[in-house]
Amino acid sequence: MAIIESVRWSPAGDAVRIIDQTQLPGRLVERDLRSIDDVCEAIGRLAVRGAPAIGIAGAMGLVTALIPSARESRAVFEGTLRAYAARIRATRPTAVNLPRALDRMLACAAEVGGSASNVLAALRAEATALLEEDRAMCRRIGENALPLISDGASVLTHCNAGALATGGIGTALAPIYLAHEAGRRVRVFVDETRPLLQGSRLTAWELSRAGIPVTVIADGAAASLMRAGAVDLCIVGADRIAANGDVANKVGTYAAALAAQHHGLPFYVAAPTSTLDPSLPNGDAIPIERRSGDELACLGAVRLTPPAADIDNPAFDVTPAEMVTAIVTDVGVFRRPFDFSGGRGDRGDRGNVASITSTTSITSTS
Repeated sequence: MAIIESVRWSPAGDAVRIIDQTQLPGRLVERDLRSIDDVCEAIGRLAVRGAPAIGIAGAMGLVTALIPSARESRAVFEGTLRAYAARIRATRPTAVNLPRALDRMLACAAEVGGSASNVLAALRAEATALLEEDRAMCRRIGENALPLISDGASVLTHCNAGALATGGIGTALAPIYLAHEAGRRVRVFVDETRPLLQGSRLTAWELSRAGIPVTVIADGAAASLMRAGAVDLCIVGADRIAANGDVANKVGTYAAALAAQHHGLPFYVAAPTSTLDPSLPNGDAIPIERRSGDELACLGAVRLTPPAADIDNPAFDVTPAEMVTAIVTDVGVFRRPFDFSGGRGDRGDRGNVASITSTTSITSTS
């Protein structure tokens, strides 16, 4: 399969190479991020996006931005490290993967002795480990969710939770890729995902590039498609999952979950354990990013709304846990009532309540 890499080191290792997702699907453009301004601008402008991908890009970008400071004293270097980490952390507030990755980088720096260059080398190794772990995580999510995708299945997804959103083959799209790889016939319906069209621009692009049949629909058409019996299941990604199983994902996910519940369809969430946030009791505590009203009010240079109209542009919404059939992670499948405290769910979809059997901490897998 022709699956792309959304984020990786540049050949010389002095930059983070990303696919500029604002240019898709018209052009496949790669950018090298070197400075702290490059990194923050790319994450904030959604040139790189998706909860796992921005965590990786944030960690790798922290390294490349610190390269000029490697000859400074340890004290000066550490001050710059903390300041840069704080700037990157502030770019996107909803996805928990970004602060988790940065916290891991700061903890790594604190454990390393010697000069600033020693710390930088350790940070580079840590960021590389994050990337490699994400690739392996995506594969495990795909394997755990593969039993959900039967031969001939029609799947509906919202936004983009594929290779473009991660360091590997994606989260919600991972089982679709593996089902296709196994020779199963899979058809994917993709909500366009207003207002930035991550579904029609990104998900449709990467699935069609991999040879997987994909149909783009308007967000408002999903319920009618379900009523017509054209959808077998829904599977989406997540940017943060609260302790009770409430899920924050791209705005419009809640509406898709409501429609799926009404029509008796399973609604699955696929996400890495680094997206679980047991510090938040429920979805009401998840910070929801509000973005510029121009994203909603304008199409290129053309304004679609009258100047006097107010614009509210939340980037995410929260789907209550009771609407989620199961949460598929890299450590297994969790079902209602959700309990992530033990750190491990069923290996695969067996139709049973998750058996929490491991004592591994969820927060240790990032």
